[in-house]
Amino acid sequence: MRYRPLGATGIQVSTYALGAMMLGSLGNPDRREGVRIIHRALDAGITFIDTADRYGDSEDVVGEALKGRRDAVVLATKFSGPVDDDINHRGASRHWIMQAVEGSLRRLQTDHIDLYQLHRPQPGTDIDETLSALTDLVRQGKVRAIGSSSMRGSEIVEAQWVSERRGFERFRTEQPNYSILDRQIETEILPVAQRYGMGTLVYSPLAGGTLTGRYRAGGDNANFRSVRTGMRHFRDERRLAAVEQLVALSDEVGIPLSHLAMAFVTAHPGVTSAIAGPRTMEQLEDTLAGSAVELSDDILDRIDAIVPPGESIGAMDMLYRGPEVGDPGLRRRPVRERAAADAAVAA
Repeated sequence: MRYRPLGATGIQVSTYALGAMMLGSLGNPDRREGVRIIHRALDAGITFIDTADRYGDSEDVVGEALKGRRDAVVLATKFSGPVDDDINHRGASRHWIMQAVEGSLRRLQTDHIDLYQLHRPQPGTDIDETLSALTDLVRQGKVRAIGSSSMRGSEIVEAQWVSERRGFERFRTEQPNYSILDRQIETEILPVAQRYGMGTLVYSPLAGGTLTGRYRAGGDNANFRSVRTGMRHFRDERRLAAVEQLVALSDEVGIPLSHLAMAFVTAHPGVTSAIAGPRTMEQLEDTLAGSAVELSDDILDRIDAIVPPGESIGAMDMLYRGPEVGDPGLRRRPVRERAAADAAVAA
């Protein structure tokens, strides 16, 4: 296992991080196996574990597994997603952050969180409110560093400026989606994160399982929609066509497709760790088997020819796109306003 600095924090972390979303009720409900998977990852040299309060009972599984081994792990969790039906048990307000962190600490069975991350941007909450609360948690010793996830470049810059102006702790990491099939973060997110000395922890490097070779053009892809999460892994045939080209490349160079995909994302100088989220021990073992793979410039050039730098071949449904895209009311003028404007022009 290789190790890299977590941005400018001075912390060293493994280039492969263990994502724990599938360890628990959202994936593998066998808690004992979840504990064994975590122990195997630690024994293999993985030092970084990432989870979230909204991942079912994942934090409980992680807390159980880290008994007696907590100090050897950089432990990250996230807040802001809904955890129940209470309208205020979500978001990035001080009101919720102060409750959420206590719940995570209890479930993780620890007195501090190494990296506490805002799971998704919250446009309806002043970023000052969020950073102020997170700063207090750092000063109280409950959190060591803070990070963001799925922020756009402008949001990262705004948060950094607010921290500088107000004397708040600043986001030390960003957690974006990144894979061979979705390379959009290469155009802005990675350069901005590098400029501010942020570590970048990329999730879904296997594109939701698409880059394992399980789903093929012309094959039986009836189960491509996850029963647990409802996420769609294929939005159009371009994705499958790219996978076929990647499978051919994988066979030619003698590197399993999943190993090729993981090695690709960690080859970028702006990436700190790639988060692998196994559901079974077999999946973890496959990930670990490729931890030493490094891709030559020739292989990287050939991947660029299949999916050009900065481009996306069908992003997954799970990705955060912001209210400006998701809410039609924010991108359409009211009909009456449009009619009045047309009338004014005609006059």
